[in-house]
Amino acid sequence: MFFVSLVVLDPLVVVLAAFVRRAGIWLAAAVMTVDVAANWIANWPALQEDPAWLPRPVGLLPITLFGVLVLVTALPLPRVIRN
Repeated sequence: MFFVSLVVLDPLVVVLAAFVRRAGIWLAAAVMTVDVAANWIANWPALQEDPAWLPRPVGLLPITLFGVLVLVTALPLPRVIRN
């Protein structure tokens, strides 16, 4: 159900970010946090069977790195938007 809800949440984040709204930053951070966690939970059995599955180009590593990027940039962005 969460992955289906991303059909609404992802465009909402894009619109809020495009209009430079602080809510878009926090929503993006929240969505990415839950998205990364959901992907790890859903893919954990496959990762347990084959740990080499992690660094594949389309898999957990890229989404995890992107999630870290979103979270790291979410902290300073509200200050930049205020100024």
